[in-house]
Amino acid sequence: MDNIKMAKSYLRQAEERLKHAKEALSDNYAYVIRQSQEAVELALKASLRIVGIEPPKFHDVGPILRRNANSFPEWFRKEIDKMASISRMLRREREPSMYGDEELALPPDELYTFEDAKTALDGCVFVLNNCKKLLDEVEKCNKSNCWKGCEEDFHKTSGGVGHLK
Repeated sequence: MDNIKMAKSYLRQAEERLKHAKEALSDNYAYVIRQSQEAVELALKASLRIVGIEPPKFHDVGPILRRNANSFPEWFRKEIDKMASISRMLRREREPSMYGDEELALPPDELYTFEDAKTALDGCVFVLNNCKKLLDEVEKCNKSNCWKGCEEDFHKTSGGVGHLK
């Protein structure tokens, strides 16, 4: 399987969800949260693929990122805890943002405020920007084959796996 090709596809899908989340920010807060969650999930799964790690089939991959932090470059490692926290927060809102809260008999539209939606969207942008930067870095290395002699821990620990197609 071509991990870089899959990662690019995941990031393209995440970008599309982010676009729809931004469009909905003025009046559909639950939708913003749902789309932000899906975008974060796709972006973080793309980051795992970039370094050659098969993403799990569950929604919050934050613990997998933390467990495999040494597979990533230093700048990305510094952001893993924040990205994992964003992923965990949005994962908890995945179902309520679509189905509402059945115990409270509240539909999704009554659960969230503008601040909730803005927080979700801001977190999504943060995660997506970091994951796109990771892909850009790897693609530059692929073009120059820098990983073969690179001194970056990221390249040593992944054995270049994240760079290979």
